[in-house]
Amino acid sequence: MEKSIIWRGILAGAIGGLLAFLFARVFAEPQIQQAIDYESARDAAQQTLDKAAGLPVESEGMDVFSRTVQANIGIGVALILFGAAMGGLFAVAYMLYLGRSGRLRPRTLALLVAGGGFFGMYLVPFVKYPANPPAIGHADTIQLRSSFYLLMVAASVLFLVLTVWLGKRLQPRFGTWNATLIAGAVFIAATAVVMLVLPSFGELAANKSYHQATETPAPLTDASGKIVFPGFPADLLFNFRLYSIGAQLVLWGALGLVFAPLAERLLGEPATRRRARATEPAAVSG
Repeated sequence: MEKSIIWRGILAGAIGGLLAFLFARVFAEPQIQQAIDYESARDAAQQTLDKAAGLPVESEGMDVFSRTVQANIGIGVALILFGAAMGGLFAVAYMLYLGRSGRLRPRTLALLVAGGGFFGMYLVPFVKYPANPPAIGHADTIQLRSSFYLLMVAASVLFLVLTVWLGKRLQPRFGTWNATLIAGAVFIAATAVVMLVLPSFGELAANKSYHQATETPAPLTDASGKIVFPGFPADLLFNFRLYSIGAQLVLWGALGLVFAPLAERLLGEPATRRRARATEPAAVSG
């Protein structure tokens, strides 16, 4: 049974990853290309300033894979594998709550777990560390940024699990509605503390001159302070982040919607409904 659930979760996740790729290819990929174009133009402007100042200019390296490969095969394979991995984790979480969720039908539980996965593993960490397109972020901070982001994800998932546990413990005393409000308030408070403690990316040691919360490039200026190249476009940043949320929403939504009927078919009719149907009076034959 456990293996069947996990394989169904992996399959549903892979399908969700494929649909997320199709969404990202249409909506997010053009934003990525614009960000790359901005980065290339900004690097050219920086090289011009460095040459004028007599500074050495580094030559650009060749990309191992072309943009066509990256935008199609690369992001496609990555999202499908990511979806399959999330589907496996989703299936494990589903099994943990299966049988402990009262009278919820298997398909209803699947949708709730998928919603929790989207909320805990992406949306909450996104509030602290939103997704960034190319040209945003320094190479020297990649390791630190990855570590802090994973820490935020771990804290979010942990608090979400504890929130569900706390809500169930408080339910007999305060009722379902009040217990949900109390547990939700505790989740918000705990998450807010972690977000305040963790540093913003603009505050990392490599960004001493930034004095801002993110690593978004500011306008490029020459020695006299004149702006020679604009800062990163705000509309481009907004659109990329919006479509990033959309791609994750498609992934987790598809995962839940695909897994739900598979789980219902595998697990069959809930025991409570079977017992109720068994106690119904038999029809009187004519």
